[in-house]
Amino acid sequence: MAMSIVHRVTGGALYFGTILVAVWLLSLASGPEAYARAGWFFGSIIGRLVLFAYTFILMQHLVGGIRHLIWDFGYGMEPGTRMNMARVTPIAAGALTVLIWIVAILAR
Repeated sequence: MAMSIVHRVTGGALYFGTILVAVWLLSLASGPEAYARAGWFFGSIIGRLVLFAYTFILMQHLVGGIRHLIWDFGYGMEPGTRMNMARVTPIAAGALTVLIWIVAILAR
């Protein structure tokens, strides 16, 4: 039940993240000065923390969606399996988030 609520909350939080993506795209379209301001914010400590949190929220929602897809196929509905999947969901989301950031930093 708690993971279902978390899935709904992360879905709502993704709206905020979509606004961030729209702000970045608008700054890109508005010229070098606007893009520099957006780059300054997203490059700051607070901006990077916001982006890290957004990445985690996105991964949490993705893994939760995959868990629901598995259930839609009729697998993993046993009480023990269901609880284990609920426990693994935030761990997998955290691992994916860290992996994405490591790849992004190394690619930079």
